[in-house]
Amino acid sequence: MKTRPAKRTLGRRELVDFPAFALLGVEAKVDTGAYTSALHCTGVHEAPGPAGAPVLRGRLHDPDHPGSDGRALEFAEFTRRGIRSSNGEVQERYVIEAVVRLYGKDFWVEFSLSDRSDMKYPVLLGRSLLRQGRFVVDVARRNLSHKAAVRAAARRAAT
Repeated sequence: MKTRPAKRTLGRRELVDFPAFALLGVEAKVDTGAYTSALHCTGVHEAPGPAGAPVLRGRLHDPDHPGSDGRALEFAEFTRRGIRSSNGEVQERYVIEAVVRLYGKDFWVEFSLSDRSDMKYPVLLGRSLLRQGRFVVDVARRNLSHKAAVRAAARRAAT
């Protein structure tokens, strides 16, 4: 009989890393009601890229995070699709794939790029990531992945 890998637990809030953007410890809300994850970006637009192929440009924005300086991001691969917002409306949004790190493991995740300035957290982690990483959510806990990384670093330093 085939054994399944154990599920890891995430808290209702997690500190996540985006290695490709050189951003560590970004606050994210874990939302089991959302299918697609979301990343706070402003000024998202298509522009002509090299060889005439369109690229997606925007600015990563989280004024509370020291590593998020409104830097310009550019994505050669992206799609547009309808995403249901928190108020139930379907909005046409750009979707990109990015690596998010949890429990020291990298996951390719689809993120819709949207202005989340009216939201408390700049990142929303949806069900597609939870399924992919075989995570369960304990709403009474926070930052479990980050705490595990700190403990692992302390163990490495002690040896």
